[in-house]
Amino acid sequence: MNLRIMATLSCAVAAMFVSSCSTNGAVTGMGKSSSDALVLARVGENAQGFVQPLAPSRSAVPSSKLPKLGRDKHKMPFYHPAQRTRVVRTTAYTHSERDHLAYGPRNAVGTTLKYTSSVRSAAADWSVYPLGTTFRIKGQPYLYVVDDYGSALVGTGTIDIYQPNKKLMKEWGRRYVELTIVRWGDPANSLEVLGSRRGYRHCRAMYAALQHRVSKGLYAKAD
Repeated sequence: MNLRIMATLSCAVAAMFVSSCSTNGAVTGMGKSSSDALVLARVGENAQGFVQPLAPSRSAVPSSKLPKLGRDKHKMPFYHPAQRTRVVRTTAYTHSERDHLAYGPRNAVGTTLKYTSSVRSAAADWSVYPLGTTFRIKGQPYLYVVDDYGSALVGTGTIDIYQPNKKLMKEWGRRYVELTIVRWGDPANSLEVLGSRRGYRHCRAMYAALQHRVSKGLYAKAD
């Protein structure tokens, strides 16, 4: 096993309950989607908190049998899409942050950010986790869906977990968690949304990175 990877993940596990560092939140768009089959929550509904995640296991390190895809600026490895269980750096955001006020409780496709006892929203770089990707975090009962993105997330494997208020956002902080991909989103849907927003640098960067990954076969097809 790669000793550098083990060292990074050991530090990640130790830092799992460290308080939050500041993030730029999720930058949303104003599009509409009428086909969202997931239950949408009114902001504040079921906002009692969250079940604490469990510590990642050592078996969640990148597989030595799959191609290495490098690391991001946080020194976290990019996992091959064939490996669905991985250790990921997470942060948190909420719709009442200053840089999100213009969009309110809306995600990048214009629907309501989700926060229920079963389904919750998350933001990510769509070239890493395409729109519609769903996953579960070890120890939690929720299904998370990637329906948002954020400029601070571009070029990283970090996932921003939506919380309905600043108190819960701060409680989540910065955590290194083990997650398992339940279903990969469709890169084509991500490219369609991002293609019309290439006037924004972060959208242009995700669009180009996603095109590159698709051309190299570095994406699992949508389930």
